[in-house]
Amino acid sequence: MSALAHLVSANPNATYADIEAAPPHWRAEIVNGRLHTQPRPRVKHIHAGNLLGRLIGTPYEDGTGGPGGWWILIEPEIHFELNKTVAVPDLAGWRRERMPELPEDQRCIVVPDWICEILSPATRDYDRNEKRDLYARFGVRYLWLVDLENREVTIYANLPDSVESVRYRLEGGFRAEPFTDVTIIL
Repeated sequence: MSALAHLVSANPNATYADIEAAPPHWRAEIVNGRLHTQPRPRVKHIHAGNLLGRLIGTPYEDGTGGPGGWWILIEPEIHFELNKTVAVPDLAGWRRERMPELPEDQRCIVVPDWICEILSPATRDYDRNEKRDLYARFGVRYLWLVDLENREVTIYANLPDSVESVRYRLEGGFRAEPFTDVTIIL
């Protein structure tokens, strides 16, 4: 098995016990009833997530050079349906008026306003298809898919009647909803 494997269980009725039984160094999710597991990402993937977290978190979470009013979390465990539909995106953000306090345990039960997935070879199709559809279905307002290999980011805006997308090249930076007060340079 490849060290970058993305494994999907054959069982269409995964439970939270399956997540708890996953190896501790693996990310585990339940999407469309199936358990999805994958090892920790590569260092460049982690670095991009940390950089984005700082670029967005400083003005939007801390309020330094920006409006504040957000929670920005790296790899939060989001329960779209408690213990039944669970995703762990690379980053997620909530406006504080929608989630005034952080949860006491690992489970975030409020749907995020923004999610960012950093595409990797093992999860590229999963993030672009199953997870994108999951996020749209549960009303995530903005989804960023960062493609380091192709040096671009695709931004999806989940609007009341449609999903719109725009693509930016990573060279030179970009400004995009919902974080238009900062230029993102990766």
